[in-house]
Amino acid sequence: MTEPRHDWTREEILALYNSPALDLVYRAATIHRENNDPNEVQVCTLLSIKTGGCPEDCAYCPQAARYHTDVDVHKLMNVEEVVRVAREAKESGSTRFCMGAAWREVRNNRDFEKVLDMVREVKALDLEVCATLGMVDQAQANALAEAGLTAYNHNLDTSEEHYGEIITTRTYDDRLKTLEHVRQSGVHVCSGGIIGLGETVEDRIGMLHTLSNLNPHPDSVPVNALVPVAGTPLEHQPRVDSWEMIRMIATARIIMPKSQIRLSAGRVQMNTEEQALCFLAGANSIFAGDKLLTTPNPEVNADQQMFDKLGLYPRPAYKDEKQPVGV
Repeated sequence: MTEPRHDWTREEILALYNSPALDLVYRAATIHRENNDPNEVQVCTLLSIKTGGCPEDCAYCPQAARYHTDVDVHKLMNVEEVVRVAREAKESGSTRFCMGAAWREVRNNRDFEKVLDMVREVKALDLEVCATLGMVDQAQANALAEAGLTAYNHNLDTSEEHYGEIITTRTYDDRLKTLEHVRQSGVHVCSGGIIGLGETVEDRIGMLHTLSNLNPHPDSVPVNALVPVAGTPLEHQPRVDSWEMIRMIATARIIMPKSQIRLSAGRVQMNTEEQALCFLAGANSIFAGDKLLTTPNPEVNADQQMFDKLGLYPRPAYKDEKQPVGV
């Protein structure tokens, strides 16, 4: 079995990424099977619990207040409404429920207390609970952990070198500090990025290098393809080729063999065959439901048909806690 490494060099990762496509997929598939059940896929639902009005300037995001998009601003949802959606997600087959708020950072106020209540209530449904709320300090991360949060998502988005072209309202170090606070709290780290932002291959390698040198590796690594949204600075970016997604997933699987590699945004533009290659290359997590925060996503019924066709099945909630490795 391939043991995780935390000393990958950029040169090694670039050589993997640029290797012949079928060789790369074969190597990734082999490592995937050594470390994971290849037919088991974690099914997650992502809900925007507070939408729009964000003060950040992320060039890809329709929720930034400074851009003129079709996203309507909504205040933080009620706890009861969030629990209802979580219950529906569970009934549809999801085992992890993710809550996203369009905040730059968490503030110690009544809204944060409501989010802590949401975490407790969703966890009581026997769902894994994930949140993405912007930057958190150590005390806030600890509070989320005490409430029962399973994972915290905070993507790097791109390489440190390209980061300033995409976001200027917070630094790369700010993102890494949040990941460290989450790790110190005992909550699982969920962190990945987006391709199709006008970055180079070297930028993609830089992002993967940073993630692979975290110790431990992120529990979950979302790989997103940009979904261009009218009104944002990146609205005219071309669609990412599916083989670029496959290469990213395969490379991520090889260098982070035990992480959940999540086939995320952009999946709606991929047919079953393209998604099957992603699963073969090591993807073992998806988002279900018709939206990812504010962008389109395949419907639950389409995913169920794909699972049936490919012989895939959902990963149980809290699998590692209920059934430790080796049991």
